[in-house]
Amino acid sequence: MSSATPDSKNGGAALELLVHGVGGTTAADMLDDPRTVRITGDKTAAMHRRRDDVDAEDHPERHADGPIPEAYCWSNLTSGNGARALWLLLLPFMVANLAHWMRPSTEGRAGLVRLYGVLVRLVALTLTVLLTAAVCEVALDLTAWQCAGSGACAAQRSWLGFLSAERGGWWSEPGRRLALAALAPTALVGLLWYLSNRTWSAYEAQRPPLGPTVDEPADPTDPTDPATSASPATPGAPSGPAAPMTPAAPPVLDTPAVPRPALGRPGFWYGRRLVARLRAAHTAAGFLTVAAALARAAAAQDHRTAHGTTREILGWALQGGLAVLGAVVLWVICRRGRSERRLDLTLERTLVSWLPAAALLLLALTAAHTAWARPGWRSAGTLPGDTTFGALTLAQGALVVGLGVVALLLAHPGHDPRTVLHGLGGPAVAMLACALGGVMTGGVAQRVADWLDGSGTPGAGDGLITGPPVLLSWQASVIPVLLVLLVVPTAVLIARTLLTARRTRAVVEADYGATGRDRDRLRTARIAAVRAGAGLTDSAPVLVGLVAGAALLLGAASVAGAWASGNVPGRAFDGAQPAIASAATTAQALGSWMVGFGFLLFVTLGRRAYKDQSARRTIGILWDVGTFWPRAAHPFAPPCYAERAVPDLTWRMSSWTRRTGGRLVISGHSQGSVLAAAAVWQLAPATRSRVALLTYGSPIERLYGRWFPAYFGPGALAGLHRTVHCWSNLFRATDPIGGPVRVPAEEGRPPVDRPVLLDPVVYGRTREHPLPEPILGHSDYQADPAFDAARAALLDRLPPSLPRRLDKVPSPQGSSGRESLGQGGFGQGSSGKSSG
Repeated sequence: MSSATPDSKNGGAALELLVHGVGGTTAADMLDDPRTVRITGDKTAAMHRRRDDVDAEDHPERHADGPIPEAYCWSNLTSGNGARALWLLLLPFMVANLAHWMRPSTEGRAGLVRLYGVLVRLVALTLTVLLTAAVCEVALDLTAWQCAGSGACAAQRSWLGFLSAERGGWWSEPGRRLALAALAPTALVGLLWYLSNRTWSAYEAQRPPLGPTVDEPADPTDPTDPATSASPATPGAPSGPAAPMTPAAPPVLDTPAVPRPALGRPGFWYGRRLVARLRAAHTAAGFLTVAAALARAAAAQDHRTAHGTTREILGWALQGGLAVLGAVVLWVICRRGRSERRLDLTLERTLVSWLPAAALLLLALTAAHTAWARPGWRSAGTLPGDTTFGALTLAQGALVVGLGVVALLLAHPGHDPRTVLHGLGGPAVAMLACALGGVMTGGVAQRVADWLDGSGTPGAGDGLITGPPVLLSWQASVIPVLLVLLVVPTAVLIARTLLTARRTRAVVEADYGATGRDRDRLRTARIAAVRAGAGLTDSAPVLVGLVAGAALLLGAASVAGAWASGNVPGRAFDGAQPAIASAATTAQALGSWMVGFGFLLFVTLGRRAYKDQSARRTIGILWDVGTFWPRAAHPFAPPCYAERAVPDLTWRMSSWTRRTGGRLVISGHSQGSVLAAAAVWQLAPATRSRVALLTYGSPIERLYGRWFPAYFGPGALAGLHRTVHCWSNLFRATDPIGGPVRVPAEEGRPPVDRPVLLDPVVYGRTREHPLPEPILGHSDYQADPAFDAARAALLDRLPPSLPRRLDKVPSPQGSSGRESLGQGGFGQGSSGKSSG
């Protein structure tokens, strides 16, 4: 059965798809109606309408004066569950993943682009090894080797009694103590593997719209083309019994003669293959790190007392196996990057299964070999192999420097002056990831050492245990130095902001036409101060560059100081000039306290967010920005919510315009504007011709365009302007996040940016506004009359609706929400529950 529906007087059926920004909101707030219905989706992310608008497509005359509002709520993807606040502990992994996407924009140079990705993935691998090594330091070295081997320390820790060397029990031998303690880092690696696998299934296993496609020409700027062609997958082919039922998709994805932008490629938001490979490699690397810690300790003892015996030969064989598997891990990390040009549904099940299993088996054999009875083995000093942290620090520094060289080579031709740090944003952020990893892992080791050592100072030789490697004390000591170095640029930024606010006062009064008696100095000063404060966002790259550069230099200095002196800073400068010796002792004490306090702060924030919903939402905002990008460098980073949100939006726009033939405005605020743009890029040309894009408070150029130029740079945004039917952007000078898109008019298309909105709407009291209007900054763009005008202008520019044929789909439960979606939207999977 089918029937035609008449068009309304403003061009037919029209839908406004609202996408909220960071921090989230409710459907009732977005739709300005407490009676809302979830028409499709689940509790994690869903589309909502007002109860009266469920069947609006069948009655277009009801919406002759405006579009049908529909809200997409996605906040539970990032801030809905209290346990997700614990993702703060994975912050270094997330930051390293961001560095992958910050490469400079370039034309051609596929080899350099591929090298950039390899270097970032290697930096991410060192972070996994660093975290595992830190847990090994706490469990194997400080606890099992040092404290359990010291009668005085073990006597104060009753739970270590069965491991105490003085009691002479079966577990008292150092090798058996170490083998038992190795369960802690092994369990951590297994937990990270489980979380990565589970979050992929829960968040990112959402396929983009499938359908008949055409192959695109090879893109010389896309380094994934060779890898993709080596193992092609058939787009649209179901993979296994779990292949979802999908609505009809547009017949062609894009014009085959023009390479698609990166965010528009079919495989961009479906990175299952790379994440699975990286997860296997990082899991194996973690197991191998634990095995290497055990093997080095056993080898050091066998070399002294069992030279040439079967035990030593087996030890050498195990170390050889560790080296071989380590080489395989490096090969997996370097071999393949992302496959984006096609929807790659293949999965190397043998590799992702046997590599972690082989590493775990080798770890078990190494633990058994280490637990072998070795008469006369005593634990003294630190665990053999304490140079691990120094080697990791040097490796990270070398990788970051290499990454910087590659970034400069990529950024040199056709450099965009607005790109952050002249193309060095990625290396700077990678350095910050390494610094964060060092602070967090060093903080754990320092706090545990302080706890076990009683009243002594770890590393000073006056306590119950020797303490952690001296490098960790040196790295902690440079933190106060780094903070002192930041005092000057911070003071400069504050002074510059105050001067800018003073100069802006005249501009504010001119904008509002305030003269003579209309002037209000306090009101002017407040508006000017908010505008000046909003400009601080543009100064963030300078601070990031300074912190990254200082961290690199101070990290190198700490390695040199630790290896040259072999002692903690407070002892290394004994006999020096009193002021220098005092400064070194003070830096060591302050740094040890700060590095431990920093880690405890993360734990405290995580616990508070678990109990407090408001704090949970605040902390969740961090992930709204940081986890937009897919996991391309580190598989243990928090999951990418956009791999769920972007397909959701793409499916909704495709299905609604195809079934109704109507016009659609996707309206995105803040981070929602970035999701909206990414979803529009994924649409087929036939669908994009019926879609308008409205962004407001958008960081799409101010943050994403500057920090991620290869994906949101001027060329990409200009291309989006040309491919979408029409696009308007609203922004305020008081907004610290949103800003202009800076896409000029071209080819008969008006510029994207509309005139800057005044905030507040009026300067003083008027008859229409008898009370002072608030300064809204980043919020409530819909309250400005310019919002309705911009939306109406976009709808007027869209082509009239096509005649619609309603294919009646029986509703499984007869709910009005499901019946509407069967006619005009998705199909049968929605609940139709009220959520208002």
